[in-house]
Amino acid sequence: MHINAHLDVDLVAVEATDTVTVMLDLKAPAALEDPAAARPEHTAIIVLDRSGSMSGGRLAAAKRAITDLVARLDDRDNFGLVIFDSHVDVVVPAGKLADIGRESVARTVAGIETRGMTDLSGGYLRGLQEARRVRGPAGATIVLLSDGHANSGVTDPAQLRKVAAKAGAQAITTSTIGIGEGYDENLLAEVATGGNGNHSFAREGDAAAAALIGEVEGLLAKTAQAASLLVAPTSDVAQVGILNDLPSHAVSGGIMAELGDFYGGEERRLLIELTVPAMAALGLAKVADLTLTYVELPALEQHTVTLPVSVNVVPADVAAGRAPSADVQRERLMLEAQKAKKASEEALAVGDVDAAQASLRAASLSFHSAPPALHDEDLDAEASWLASTEAGLASWGQGYASKRLRSDRMRKSRGYKSRRQGGEVPVDGAEEGAEDAGDPWAPGRRGHTPPF
Repeated sequence: MHINAHLDVDLVAVEATDTVTVMLDLKAPAALEDPAAARPEHTAIIVLDRSGSMSGGRLAAAKRAITDLVARLDDRDNFGLVIFDSHVDVVVPAGKLADIGRESVARTVAGIETRGMTDLSGGYLRGLQEARRVRGPAGATIVLLSDGHANSGVTDPAQLRKVAAKAGAQAITTSTIGIGEGYDENLLAEVATGGNGNHSFAREGDAAAAALIGEVEGLLAKTAQAASLLVAPTSDVAQVGILNDLPSHAVSGGIMAELGDFYGGEERRLLIELTVPAMAALGLAKVADLTLTYVELPALEQHTVTLPVSVNVVPADVAAGRAPSADVQRERLMLEAQKAKKASEEALAVGDVDAAQASLRAASLSFHSAPPALHDEDLDAEASWLASTEAGLASWGQGYASKRLRSDRMRKSRGYKSRRQGGEVPVDGAEEGAEDAGDPWAPGRRGHTPPF
């Protein structure tokens, strides 16, 4: 894993409180030329909603995708399929594909029909049991697909997020795919966040199938997993903040952020903000240590890399002439835009379209008023996305608009560096969100991958 740290400013004035932002660049090892020859066995568990609302094209597309993804797995990989409505059925008990047989899976999938209500938690918990039972040293990935609101079992998003986070600590990643405009994005997004996975919004069944295939392709392209970042400030630092929307918690000596899995060559950027109180002594002063821990695949070796972060304490007149890093400023603008999307989501939730538009408009204006040196392809694309979404809020339904905002925000808030433009997973270029068509970084296509 390549890791570099950049400061927005590396000079701080003597005897003056200041704020320093650190941008951490991470790049995963490249994928192997022949990953099937050397990679460890993987475990993929699909948890599929078969409730009545999935009838027709949605279930049919999901079934085709499951058969397709099984064809992409190796005989030594583990696969399992759990379906749920009012009841939960393990229709393919998790095990090695060589023992289960692809034809057997295909016959089972073909026989799935819709029925009943939506016990999402029951399906997910049963999928976790299957994953724990067969997962190997490389852990497991669960992909949960649903188009409805959970109306039985556990329905509290915070509670299910804790369940997913506990599984994440056991190297079980959970990604979720919401289909249509009627699913509970709060619940599916919280499960994905807790499980260090991706959340994708698929407007129709074919888009959900593309997202499912993307998740499995990403699984097969992993080169690092169980990554975490410890931010350990020195006693000189008064406050620490991780600006990306990542699962994080206080630990002895600092803050631990969970980064999850990385795919071959994947790049991410993280921003850490440090409040530095007035320091009396001139010269170099360390303000924090950043420690990245991850497991490299296929060797399954754990690595730990520590970077010290230091600033130069200088006289006030010298500090007054400092020039902030354009790269760090640009990244901050991107993350501020994600906060604006969250505010827009919250306004839509109470029916205030005007406030939702105002949040996006303010973020768009901040992009346009940024110095010319900050503008690049990513920043301009984000400004266009904000403007087009603001315009669309007046005519789009609340369900579609909020899901589009949520899925795009979740992807970009996690720090994915490449091809940031996004929206929902498109079927093709003929619908809203068509700017993603053909984009390998669109949700559900990261392997690839999604950065969502």
